[in-house]
Amino acid sequence: MDINMIGPAIVLSLSSIGSTIGCYTAGAASHAIMSRVEDGHGKFIGMSAAPASQSIYGFILMLLMSKAILAGTLSPISGIAIGTFSGLAIMLSAIFQGKVCATGIQAAAKQPAVFGKCFASIGIIESFALFTFVFSILLF
Repeated sequence: MDINMIGPAIVLSLSSIGSTIGCYTAGAASHAIMSRVEDGHGKFIGMSAAPASQSIYGFILMLLMSKAILAGTLSPISGIAIGTFSGLAIMLSAIFQGKVCATGIQAAAKQPAVFGKCFASIGIIESFALFTFVFSILLF
């Protein structure tokens, strides 16, 4: 592998790992709840997919970083640093978003009226990944 593409590979890998862990956590909670309730399964599945968006941020950063490195506007070392730290922030956002989704799924199963309200905290955690995404782009 060319050293130029290490940073983009790091950001994609870390964000995808975070999305996988987050979706697993929320998905496992969703399965447990679906075995106990008769209806509303789709909303639990939808909530469990929320952490997947962080892998999209990592994918777009990977594309933009690789183009910037090849164009010479971003050094490979800077790409590694940006890829590592932004990838870690996005990964942690996805992991913790999955945990919040899991508790939201449990809360919505017990009290269906709180389903929409649970998305407030899910959105707040999503915003940290989005901030990292935007601020990382501004670095190059």
